[in-house]
Amino acid sequence: MNLFEKQAGEFSRRHIGNNETETRKMLSAVGVQSMEELLEKVLPAAIRNPENLNVTEAVSEQEYLSLIHEIARQNLVFKNYIGQGYYETITPSVIRRNIFENPGWYTQYTPYQAEISQGRLESLLNFQTMISDLTGLPLANASLLDEGTAAAEAMIMFFNQKNKDHQHVSVPRFFVDQAIFRQTMDVLATRAEPLGIQLVTGDYTKAKIDNTYFGAIVQYPNAEGNIPDYRAFIRSVQEAGAFGEGERAGGGDGARWHDASRGLGTAGCIRTLIP
Repeated sequence: MNLFEKQAGEFSRRHIGNNETETRKMLSAVGVQSMEELLEKVLPAAIRNPENLNVTEAVSEQEYLSLIHEIARQNLVFKNYIGQGYYETITPSVIRRNIFENPGWYTQYTPYQAEISQGRLESLLNFQTMISDLTGLPLANASLLDEGTAAAEAMIMFFNQKNKDHQHVSVPRFFVDQAIFRQTMDVLATRAEPLGIQLVTGDYTKAKIDNTYFGAIVQYPNAEGNIPDYRAFIRSVQEAGAFGEGERAGGGDGARWHDASRGLGTAGCIRTLIP
């Protein structure tokens, strides 16, 4: 037996599943005679499909690629005017070639863990380092959260920082500017309710932030497409002893950071401001 035959046998034994003897032993242990009988007992008839699956004959990789390219050509691409954070983006060639098309980022690192986790972690670490270098801020965080979830996570982090005892919440209010994206507002409301967080919405220019607020959030650019100057509002939030976050349109938690001495950052999707 040559090396390839030996390795093929090892792979089959370790990865192909149970053999007939093992299957009969397990079926006997649960009191059935066959896999069909087992399926009839565990799967309700209402969700079983008695018909054979309409599976086509196997094709080669090249034939499959040609087929999906032909299907993709039927797509019609139109201009996107939805707004609300859903904007077209430009992916530089160097990023596409060296990140998205580089198998080093998504190839498994171990035979039993065929996933992208390790490469993803490494790429996020590199991204964090780049954000710190570009902004000059000492802390940076990057994750795979969508924009709404990232905003909610930051809100809860602020809440926990100001309210150590959830049974006796002393600072319950969180200000949300009325020009925030609707989907972000929905996630904030969902996550706030079980914690007893009181969301206060309104125009940030008229907001009166006091010591009953643990934080505030604004959108940049906002849902109306404006790019406001939030510096005065940020100062008022910090003077009240609250935390603030500014959501930058573009989707996803591209960068989150804070700096106790500098306050507002200059790039990223979630900006965490700590006085």
